[in-house]
Amino acid sequence: MTATPPQPNSPSVPGAQGHPARDDSQPVRRVPCGSRHALRDTLTLVCALPLVAVLALPAAFAGGGTRRWFGGRAESQRAEAQAAKDDAAAAFYELDTAQRDLRISIETISAVDDSPAARRAITDFEALGRRIDEASHQYIQAVDAHDLDRDDLEASVAARARTELTQAKDELGRVKQELDRFEDGLGPLLGKAETQLARLAPAVERARQGLLAASNALDAVRGSGLKADDLAARLAALAPELTKLNQGAGQHGVPQTLERAERVAREAEAVRVEAERLPEKAAEIDHRLVSLRTRAQALTTRAGQVDPVLSELRRRFTAACWQDLQSVPDRAGENVRQAELKLKEAQAARDDQRWPDATALLSTVRALLNSTDESVSAAGDRLRRLNAVQKDPQQEIDRTRFAIRDAQRLAMTGRNTPDPRHARPLDDSVARLERAIGTLEGRHPDYWHFLTETAAVRQAVARVVAQIREERGGGH
Repeated sequence: MTATPPQPNSPSVPGAQGHPARDDSQPVRRVPCGSRHALRDTLTLVCALPLVAVLALPAAFAGGGTRRWFGGRAESQRAEAQAAKDDAAAAFYELDTAQRDLRISIETISAVDDSPAARRAITDFEALGRRIDEASHQYIQAVDAHDLDRDDLEASVAARARTELTQAKDELGRVKQELDRFEDGLGPLLGKAETQLARLAPAVERARQGLLAASNALDAVRGSGLKADDLAARLAALAPELTKLNQGAGQHGVPQTLERAERVAREAEAVRVEAERLPEKAAEIDHRLVSLRTRAQALTTRAGQVDPVLSELRRRFTAACWQDLQSVPDRAGENVRQAELKLKEAQAARDDQRWPDATALLSTVRALLNSTDESVSAAGDRLRRLNAVQKDPQQEIDRTRFAIRDAQRLAMTGRNTPDPRHARPLDDSVARLERAIGTLEGRHPDYWHFLTETAAVRQAVARVVAQIREERGGGH
């Protein structure tokens, strides 16, 4: 392209827009160089250029943002200041990026952890954020205070800019080091928070699946004709908890949502297990009803046999041997009647499928029958033992003496003299046995007193043996 000389009225020509046109013989105004020497050099250069280049010079010199063509101290200072500016910008960007990343970690911790350590970390991060703001403000002020692109930038201004930008960069670096140290200390808290977050989604899903499984099990039980109103009520009570789970941890908090999910999963699993066991429970209750009825009938028969036993005890032995058994027949009959009444109530509860009520009533029946069985058996057992000791009391005596001698040998093992803590109760047991043997003398011996005394002696001896073994086993 060939350059076209500017016309007199063209805006690109200095002197257009109402000003007198510049004569080509006059010097060029507003030369970018600030000194007389530079002006002379420039004029010399213009005179040496071809016409086309000369015509293009006014636009080049008049354009914005251009810098002088020559080096010197000012340009060197400008370059150093620009390098300091670039370094400070890199430090600012690095600090800003680190702060953003760390904020994500802090938000993770605050969403999960409400411990004192977590709250302290959040407070420390806020304080560190103020330090970052101060350092960033210092950097921004240094950047805004100096226009390094100015054509007339002085060397002293450039040097000052470099100093301030370097100081800002150093401060940004120091704050970045503090940020790094703070981040290193967050490791345990962040690990704990991330672990909880990793558990959250699976826990919520387990809770949902548990509720679904419990609902399906309940439907299957109802389909078989069994009622499960209590289980249905327990399952319905979990509906609000499911709603909160669906609303998410953002609304209710991660720890609370995690705890809620685990609780719902446990309760739903319990409902499912009980629903699946319900047919088995119904069959078990039916079996217990039949078994306890049979046992009540048998005890009624056995209770009727207590009176003959008591009659024989009265006839052959002293009152002390049978007086405590006088109420057995009446008490047994009353217990059996109460058991039969509870059995009817348990059958009604079973028919209504009130499973907890039926189970509780059957437990009451069993306790009544156990008590009756013990009292009825006591009368027959008393007669048997009295018959045996009346016939041969020596067997009971030998049994008790053997227990005493065995304890005495153990007390002397590894010793020349027994420990008084062991010897004294054993000596007392010997004397007590001799006194019990003495009660057998006379016309009407109290055999029951003799039997209870010998049993008490054996119990006392057994306690001494247990004490010795415990002490030796413990290294005493």
